[in-house]
Amino acid sequence: MSTIPRLNGIIRALEAGQHSFTLFAPCEAETAIELSMSGYDGVVFEGEHRGWDIAALRNSLQFMLNRAQIVEAGTAAPSVTPTARIPANGAEMNQFLAKQALDMGCYGIMFPHISTVQEAYNAVASCRYQRLKDKPLYEPAGVRGDGPMQAARYWGLSMQEYYARADVWPLAPQGEILAVLQIEDLAGIANLPDMLKEVPGIGAVLIGEGDLGQELGVPRQPEHPLVLDAMAQIVSICKQHDVIVGHPRVSPSNIERVKAEGYRYLMCPAPRNYASLEHARKATGR
Repeated sequence: MSTIPRLNGIIRALEAGQHSFTLFAPCEAETAIELSMSGYDGVVFEGEHRGWDIAALRNSLQFMLNRAQIVEAGTAAPSVTPTARIPANGAEMNQFLAKQALDMGCYGIMFPHISTVQEAYNAVASCRYQRLKDKPLYEPAGVRGDGPMQAARYWGLSMQEYYARADVWPLAPQGEILAVLQIEDLAGIANLPDMLKEVPGIGAVLIGEGDLGQELGVPRQPEHPLVLDAMAQIVSICKQHDVIVGHPRVSPSNIERVKAEGYRYLMCPAPRNYASLEHARKATGR
């Protein structure tokens, strides 16, 4: 078991004290192929706002695999780690969505709109298998159903090897599953200290600045002082509890500030580049 390398590239970067780089992406074969050869540590396949399509997610995971990369790295794990954001808000407690994504082979789940301790507990528990109460690391008590044949095959492990790795990091040091909780409202900020104190196994907290701005009355104004103040509160709480905090919109214009403020789970959108079109339009007088 000790010869199995770290499979989750996002965890690998964070474990080494580095920043990790991810992005949201649609479940499309073409996108998966492009991302498989990129410099990202991981990708979050988007199921919240684009619709939950488990077949498309499965196909995307397969197209993340690159035979040359596998041979060179000596591991079946994709060089860019696939994870997924589920569509259900925390209050909906839809554990089956996380189960389906994990059973496909995803290495992590992003849970949107987590606002209470109960919702945070349910999120982490959804990523864990059941165990007896007298066993180590019992809490949060797992509720994931046992059906990981596809996941073990995707990870390139035997079933027993998969079980040994299919737990949440950093609670389980060898765990390859990253549970990312999105804090997107003032209730979530108010309850975040208790979440981080009472729910072990949270891999990272990602700030949902869009919904925060909506609640604060300044939608689509990510640099508004009210939004930045709310984000600073989340960062401060995460630092107090030694939990990694993520920024959803890292760009050339804010990277230095984001880095200085202590964000380490960084989402850098792939840009839509129309430079060639703009140059051609200019050259043709349009």
